[in-house]
Amino acid sequence: MKGHTIESLRNGYAKGEYSPQEIFDSYIKKIKKENPKLNAYLSVFTSAVGMASEGPRRVAGEESEQKSQQTFYARPMMPSDKALFGIPCAIKDNILIEDTVTTAGSKILENYRAAYDATVIKKLKSAGATFLGKTNCDEFAMGTSTENSAFGPTRNPHNLERVPGGSSGGSAAAIAADLAVFALGSDTGGSVRQPAAMCGIVGIKPTYGRVSRHGLIAMASSFDQIGVLAKNVSDSAQVLEIISGHDLFDSTTVDLDVPNWSQNLDRDMKGLRIGVPKEFFREGLSFEVEEKIRHCISKLEKMGHKIKEVSLPNFDYALAAYYILVPSEVSSNLARFDGIRYGHSTTKAMDLAETYFFSRAEGFGPESKRRIMLGTYALSAGYYDAYYLKAQKVRALIRKDFDDAFVEVDVIVGPTAPSTAFKIGEKSDDPLALYLEDIYTVPINLAGLPALSLPCGLGSKSNMPVGFHIIGKAFDEETILRVGHQLEQNI
Repeated sequence: MKGHTIESLRNGYAKGEYSPQEIFDSYIKKIKKENPKLNAYLSVFTSAVGMASEGPRRVAGEESEQKSQQTFYARPMMPSDKALFGIPCAIKDNILIEDTVTTAGSKILENYRAAYDATVIKKLKSAGATFLGKTNCDEFAMGTSTENSAFGPTRNPHNLERVPGGSSGGSAAAIAADLAVFALGSDTGGSVRQPAAMCGIVGIKPTYGRVSRHGLIAMASSFDQIGVLAKNVSDSAQVLEIISGHDLFDSTTVDLDVPNWSQNLDRDMKGLRIGVPKEFFREGLSFEVEEKIRHCISKLEKMGHKIKEVSLPNFDYALAAYYILVPSEVSSNLARFDGIRYGHSTTKAMDLAETYFFSRAEGFGPESKRRIMLGTYALSAGYYDAYYLKAQKVRALIRKDFDDAFVEVDVIVGPTAPSTAFKIGEKSDDPLALYLEDIYTVPINLAGLPALSLPCGLGSKSNMPVGFHIIGKAFDEETILRVGHQLEQNI
């Protein structure tokens, strides 16, 4: 992967080859040139600390009325307590950065300005990271292609006619095009891992409860997790260490010590039991993806690990359960966008009821409306037991399937997505075809497990990136990071 990494920038700063200001400026210049064709960024910060007051559609190259008032880190100062000192990053536009516009890819939040920092943003600021801007995403993170954004689709840097995956497609495209060193995204059903696979980068979703969701605009609260997109596993591990940990503002976070993952990546780990679910290799998986996945499994065997076939008996029901449970939570979470307190408010209404109706009709896009209606229906009287309750029981069975499999193996591997990136517009009229792109990722969110997508080469037919999925036990990010890092050195 070309471009700067955390390590390369650290070395450059330490040697005095360049300053963080020079690096920041070089990235802004590159974004100005590349973003018009990619649409990876929705807003770009022009001040050195990344906090200029700008509109939601402002991108690099437009004149900013606000000039930075602060001198930004002189060369070659390198604070030892700032792990991400001067490292430029991109943030998915559903994660709050105080006093910046945060749209979640929706017209209903087109002019919403965040009142506070998300917990992960506070941690990145404390670590010395700088922010380049906010990245495009499917509206409220609902989608697998970043075509559902109210502000236009993002394009894949490997082929501008193809999607980057979704919903964190803007973050993935920014990393693949070296328009940032690392990025944050959110993963509700694969929205970090799937675009990472389609853009040929590393994406990791931590265990549910490992990273605070405070300041993440909620889609489905029992599924959402903030994850990291980066150019290699080492960078992913370093960033994940910083953003992980218990948070009083998120009661779902678990009070566990955060291991020093990045320092243990090279530790010997031969003889791991690698599980390969037989359900992963059936109709629907493209030949070129299967070819690359089989190659990676073979590599793991040559590295001294033991390959074992396992079964996930309820795998076939995961997608159906997911698309009952997630819309149900969407229906509840998006009820707050009513045109009263913040966000888009209609000018057509004659009374309160019309304010709600028109504001939501004008502000939400087709996919958001579809999921709100599906969720409201599933939760309605007479259907709750038939749909929502039954889906929750399936969720419990899927979690048990993974628990049973992990008795026999240490990690589970397979494809991240069933195909490589498809053409923009190719599946827009077929929501079910888009939903099937999540078939390998949603079971992980249903079970709340950590998983990593590692690039494993280009498909023989499409010449587009393929992602290798590494799934771990709950709160065992260390093992999947080590497997990913050591496989990365051997591909």
